[in-house]
Amino acid sequence: MKALLLIPTLLILSTGASAQSDLLHAAPHKDMPNTTERWYSAQDIQKGQQVFKQNCAACHGDKAQGIVKDWRAELPNGKYPAPPLNGSAHAWHHRLKALDGTIQRGGIPIGGTMPAFKDKLTRHERLQAIAYFQSFWSDNIYQAWLKRGGLKP
Repeated sequence: MKALLLIPTLLILSTGASAQSDLLHAAPHKDMPNTTERWYSAQDIQKGQQVFKQNCAACHGDKAQGIVKDWRAELPNGKYPAPPLNGSAHAWHHRLKALDGTIQRGGIPIGGTMPAFKDKLTRHERLQAIAYFQSFWSDNIYQAWLKRGGLKP
C-alpha cells in the first residue's frame, strides 16, 4: 500500500519541481502574477511606461522584449544590439544602482551604442523606466535579482 502512494507522490513532486524550473527560465510576461513585494509602485510602472516608450523602446522593444531575435549576435558594424530588459537577458544580474548608472552614462564609454540620458532624464524618471521593465520580471527572476544584491547600494 505504501508503494502505491509513493509513486503518485513522486510524480506530483517531480512535476512541481519541473514547473518551477520552467518558470525560472521562462521569459517573464506582464500577465504573470507577481506576489513578491517590489520596490516600486503601480504609479511608477505607469509613469515608467511613458518614459520607456519615449526613450528606450526604439532599441529595447515596447515591452522591453528586445527588437532582434538574437541580441547576443554581433551586428555588421561590430556592435551588439540592445538586450531585452524583461528578465530574459542579463539586466537582472545588475544592481539597481548599476542599471540607473547605465541609463545615466549610456554604453558608449564601454564600447556600446546606448546614448547617455543624464541630461535628458531625471533620476526619478530613470527609476520609473526601470520599474516599468522590471514589472515584466517574474517573481523568480525578481527574487534572484534581490539575492544578488539588486537593492544594495
